[in-house]
Amino acid sequence: MTALRSLTAMIVEPQSGMRASMHNMLNLCGITKIEHAVSSGTAIRPLKNKSFDLILCEYDLGDGQDGQQLLEDLRHNKLIPLWTVFIIVTAERAYEKVVSAAELAPTDYILKPFTADTLMDRIARAIEKRSAFLPAYHLMEHGNLREAIDICKIGEDKYPRYAIDFMRLRAELHVILGEAAEAEAIYQHLLSTKAVAWARLGLAKTLFMQGEFGEAEQLLATLVEENSKYMDAYDWLAKTHEAQDQLPQAKEVLAGAVAISPHAVRRLRKLGDVALETGDVETAEKSFQKVVSKAKYSEFRDPEDHVRLVRTLVKKGDTQQASTVIRDLEKSLGGLDKTPACKALSSALLHNELGNTDRATEELNAAVAACRDTAGISNDMKMELAKNCLQHNLDAGASEVMRDVMSNAADEAALAKAMSVFEQAGRSELAETVVKESRRQVVELVSTGAERAKQGDYQGAVELMTAAVHKLPENPQVVFNAAVAVLKYLENVGWDNKMGDQVRGYIESARRLDSNNPRLTPLTDLYQGILKKYGIKPQGAS
Repeated sequence: MTALRSLTAMIVEPQSGMRASMHNMLNLCGITKIEHAVSSGTAIRPLKNKSFDLILCEYDLGDGQDGQQLLEDLRHNKLIPLWTVFIIVTAERAYEKVVSAAELAPTDYILKPFTADTLMDRIARAIEKRSAFLPAYHLMEHGNLREAIDICKIGEDKYPRYAIDFMRLRAELHVILGEAAEAEAIYQHLLSTKAVAWARLGLAKTLFMQGEFGEAEQLLATLVEENSKYMDAYDWLAKTHEAQDQLPQAKEVLAGAVAISPHAVRRLRKLGDVALETGDVETAEKSFQKVVSKAKYSEFRDPEDHVRLVRTLVKKGDTQQASTVIRDLEKSLGGLDKTPACKALSSALLHNELGNTDRATEELNAAVAACRDTAGISNDMKMELAKNCLQHNLDAGASEVMRDVMSNAADEAALAKAMSVFEQAGRSELAETVVKESRRQVVELVSTGAERAKQGDYQGAVELMTAAVHKLPENPQVVFNAAVAVLKYLENVGWDNKMGDQVRGYIESARRLDSNNPRLTPLTDLYQGILKKYGIKPQGAS
C-alpha cells in the first residue's frame, strides 16, 4: 500500500454514489490525491493540462460516449502519457461489448461489484508492471527510441514475467523507426515459441511495410477468421486491400468489423469513405450518420464529418436532409475554426445539386477564402473543394487550394492523388503548373527559415517554420526543418519547456512521415545532446 500513496488518480463516473464509493476504495488503497470527472468532457479538460498516474473510468458514461471511446480520444490526441494506468469499470452485462473493442487496450478491466481489496490488487499489479517499463516509456516520450530498444532488451532478462511484453514493445519501436526487417525477426521468433495473435498481427504489419501485400493479406485474413473480435486485424486487412486497389473487399472487411464493434468512430468514418468511393451510398450514409451522432458528445468533434454526410446525401439526391445537416453544422459546431469552410463547401454541394449555379459559385469562393485562413482542414476536403471549383470554372480557387494540398503531400502517392483532381477534370496542364508552384513554395519556406537561423534570428526562424508546419503538417521536408529551427534556438538561446515539447512533436511527425530519412538519427542525437546540455530529464523521471 505504501507504494500507492504517491499516486495521483482521476475517477470518471457520472453517478455520484458510485463516485464516492470508488473514492473511498482508493483511500483504503492509500491513494488520496484524487480528482473527479462526471463525463468524458469534464475528464478531457483537466487532462489537457496535467497527467495522472491512474484513471479509473466507468464504461457507461451516459453522455453519448462510453469509456472505450474516451480512451480512444485520449490516446489518439496524446492527452495521456504512456505510463498512465487506465482501468475500465464495467457491469458484467456490458463486459462482452468492452472486450469486443480490446484494440483500444486499457490497462485492465474490473467487473462490478468489486471490493477495495480487488481494486488494490489490480492497481498494485498494474503499477508493478508500469515500474518495469517506465525507463523505456521515458525514453520514448523524449524521442530516444534507440535507447528505448536497448532498455527493452535489458528488461527481457531483468523481468522474465514481462519478457514477451518487452519483446512486443521492442518490435513496435522498430516499426516506428521504419525498420520492418528487424521487427519481423522479433515477431517470427515470438511465433516460433507461442502463436500469440498480436505477434501475427505485428508480422503482417512488417510485411505490409515491405510491400508484401499478398502475404500480409493472407496472414490477416487467417487471423480475422480465427479471432473474430480482434479489431486491429480487421483494420489492417482493410488497409491491405486498399493498398492493392481492392476497395470492395476493404469495404466488406470494415463492415464486418463495424458489425462486431460499432462504437469506434474512426472505423465508421473509414467505412463511410470507402463505401462512398465504391458507390455504395446507402452504407456511406448510415456510417456518416453514426459518426455525426456519436461524435456529438466528443470534445474532438470534426465539422468535416458533416461535409461527408452532406456529400453523401447530395449524391443520393436527398437535398432536404442535406439542408438539415447543414443547419445542424451551423448550430452545433458554430464556434469551431473549421466550421465556416465546411459550411460553405456543404452549401455549395447542395446548391449545385439544386441547380443554383450562382449560389454554388458564391459558396465555393467563400470556402476557398475560409481555407486560406484556417489550419487543420484535411487534404481530402480541399481536394473535394478543388474538384467542385474546376466544375464551375473557378481555376484560380482550385489552384490556390491544390497548391497547399500538393505542398502538403507526404509522398509521391499523395502527390499523384492530388494531381488526379486536375487530370480527371481534363486539366493536366494546370496540374503541372500548380505542382511546380507548390514545390517552389516549400523550397522558399525552408530556405527562408534556414537563412534566418544562419543570420542569428533563431526566434524568427522558429516563428516562420512553426507557421509553415501549421499550414503544411504532412510535408516531411517542412516538418523536419521546423525541428531543426527549434533545436537551433534551444542550442543557441537556451532551454524553453514549451519549445522542448514542440520539437519532440516535430521529430515524431518527421519520423512518421519519412521513417527512412537518414538525417533523422543526427537530428535525434542533436535533441538528446541539448537535453543533456541543460540537464533536462523526461517528464515523470526520477
